[in-house]
Amino acid sequence: MGLFNFFTQEVAIDLGTANTIIIYDDKIVVDEPSIVAMDRMSGKYIAIGKKAQQMHGKTHEEIKTIRPLKDGVIADFNAAEEMIKGFIKMVKPGKSIFPPSLRMVICIPSGITEVEKRAVVDSAEHAGAKEVYLIHEPMAAAIGIGIDVEEPMGNMVIDIGGGTSEIAVIALGGIVCDKNIRVAGDAFTRDIQEFMRKQHNILVGERTAEEIKIEVGAATTELENPPEDFAVRGRDLLTSTPKEIKVSYTEIANALDKSISKIEDAILSALENTPPELSADIYRTGIYLAGGGSLLRGLDKRISRKTKLPVHVAEDPLRAVARGTGIALNNIGKYQFLMVGTR
Repeated sequence: MGLFNFFTQEVAIDLGTANTIIIYDDKIVVDEPSIVAMDRMSGKYIAIGKKAQQMHGKTHEEIKTIRPLKDGVIADFNAAEEMIKGFIKMVKPGKSIFPPSLRMVICIPSGITEVEKRAVVDSAEHAGAKEVYLIHEPMAAAIGIGIDVEEPMGNMVIDIGGGTSEIAVIALGGIVCDKNIRVAGDAFTRDIQEFMRKQHNILVGERTAEEIKIEVGAATTELENPPEDFAVRGRDLLTSTPKEIKVSYTEIANALDKSISKIEDAILSALENTPPELSADIYRTGIYLAGGGSLLRGLDKRISRKTKLPVHVAEDPLRAVARGTGIALNNIGKYQFLMVGTR
């Protein structure tokens, strides 16, 4: 058994639309943007993660940047495979005489189709995995938050990632009801780009819009500790020259209002389909928020106002799903029943 473990490398992967996190040996060893850069002439991938992110929006015609995942699922199979391979190499840069047998636990959206599930498994296998286990993101988030998913108690977990918002009611080690909508961090970024174009006649790139979201992003116009106005640089649509303006958090809150309302509607829809006994539990335990989207200022208070329920933001919400995936990997025997489409 010791010899088997010596040759088996176990990794937990949170394969996200915006970021990929890999846990190895109970430590986060990779936390990189989910993006690759490709040389159009040779077809070779020249950069992944942070290096590719630095090129995004600044490339010439011979270099193309690709985000392999869209709305939480693989959109470009080859790019996803290369990205996973590259990230796995970052886990253990040193080469071994005998290549290790890889066991992977990968988290996936709860609304994923069989074809999309197959694409994740195939990409992992082509990247060198001998065993692939899949776990739903809300379940991984619940484990990462510290919820005992096996007890007969209803808990609502909302994971707002880059591509999807996953809303699930969990009890007795299963998802009782869930709602999966493709409105999340990427939609917020697009909203900001559109707002800057319409309200300020300024064209900003994806990276700048992401920066605006981090610096002054808010879900409500009433914040106790509001951030200072943020200087934004882009291209003036009237003069076509570079321009700088300042934006406030209230403007961004208004820009994001429509998308956040869609998430609120999805939460109410999930609550509507929750069995009454579990609704009683959720009234006591409240709602748990995870994922990068939950870092939006005032989002917890806004959801609490809408649902009349207490809302708790996970500790380090960006890594809650990855942490839960890592725990599931370490206790694969205990959590085997949670895995979907295991190979």
